[in-house]
Amino acid sequence: MNKTLQTAALLSVVLSTYAFKIYAAPLAYVPNEKDGKVSVIDTASDKVIYQLPAKGKFGKKIQAVAIQPDGKKLYVVVRDKNAVAVVNLETHKQEALVKVGDEPEGISISPDGKTLAACLEEENAVSFVDLATVKLSHTAKTQGRNPEHCEYSPQGNWLLASNEESGDVDVIDTSTYQSVHLIKATKHPRGIGFSPNGKLVYIANEAANLVEVVSVGDWTILHRIPVGLRSNGIKVSHDGSRVYVSNGGDHNISVIDATNNTVITTIAVGKRPWNMALTPDGKKLYVANGRSNSISVIDTSTNQIVGEIPVGNLPWGVVIR
Repeated sequence: MNKTLQTAALLSVVLSTYAFKIYAAPLAYVPNEKDGKVSVIDTASDKVIYQLPAKGKFGKKIQAVAIQPDGKKLYVVVRDKNAVAVVNLETHKQEALVKVGDEPEGISISPDGKTLAACLEEENAVSFVDLATVKLSHTAKTQGRNPEHCEYSPQGNWLLASNEESGDVDVIDTSTYQSVHLIKATKHPRGIGFSPNGKLVYIANEAANLVEVVSVGDWTILHRIPVGLRSNGIKVSHDGSRVYVSNGGDHNISVIDATNNTVITTIAVGKRPWNMALTPDGKKLYVANGRSNSISVIDTSTNQIVGEIPVGNLPWGVVIR
C-alpha cells in the first residue's frame, strides 16, 4: 500500500472512531416548529451536533416527532403538508412523505414498532399508518373534537387521544380501531402519559391547571392533582415513581411523587415549556421551551437544571433514542 492509500485508510479509521464517540450516547431529536427542521442533540455533551434535513426543511410547520423502537427511522409531522415525513437515521435522508389527513399534530408509535398513529385535529379522527408498507391502513373517528395528543398504552392495546375543543379523551381499541369510551376530563386535556405497567394514565388539563390520574380499563378518574399554570406536557419516569408536568404559564416543571400523588418540587425552566423526554437510563429529563427556543436539561436525581441548549424557533418537543 502506498503512502497516499495508507494516509486515507488511517484518516478513515480516525473519522470513524470520532463519529462513534459522537454518536455513542443517546441522541435527542427536537422538532423546531417555525424552522421546519429537527435539531439533533448528543446527550453526552448536550450540544446540537447536526440538523435534519441538512439542506432545506421538512415544511413550513412541523410538530410532533416519533422514533421507531429500533432507532432506525424518525417520523416528523409536517402539518402544512398534512403528512408525516419518514427519515432514515443512518443516511439522514427523507425516504417518504405519508399523507395522513387534515391537520395532524401529535403522533405515537405502537410498542411493537409496527404502527404509527396520528391525531387529526380538523377531521376529528386518528389515522393509523402501517410502517412496513408506509401506507395508511385505518382511520378511527373520535367521539370528541380536535384530537391533539395521541399516546399508545405500554401493551399497545389502547390509544388515547386528547380532544382540545370538547375537553375529553377518546379511548380507541387498537384491535378494532374504534373509539370505545370517552373520558370526561376537567378542562382542555393535552399531554398524556401511561404508567409503565399500563394500569394508570396521567392527563394534563391545561385550562384547569391540574393532572388527572385515570384507572386504565374502567377509565375512572382516581385523583386530581393541582399543578402549575397551563399544565400541558406529561412524562412518566421509567420506573413509574415520578410524573413530570410542564406548566406553560409558570415556566416550570412540577414533579409528582406517584406513590402519594403529591407535587414534591417545582423546577424553573425556560418560557412556555411543553413536551419532554427522558434518557434511556432515566438520569436526565429534556424539556422543550417553546418561547425560549431552548431545551432545559434536568438531573432527575437532584431535580436541578444542569444545562440549557439553544435550538431552533419554537421547539415543540423531544424524543430520545
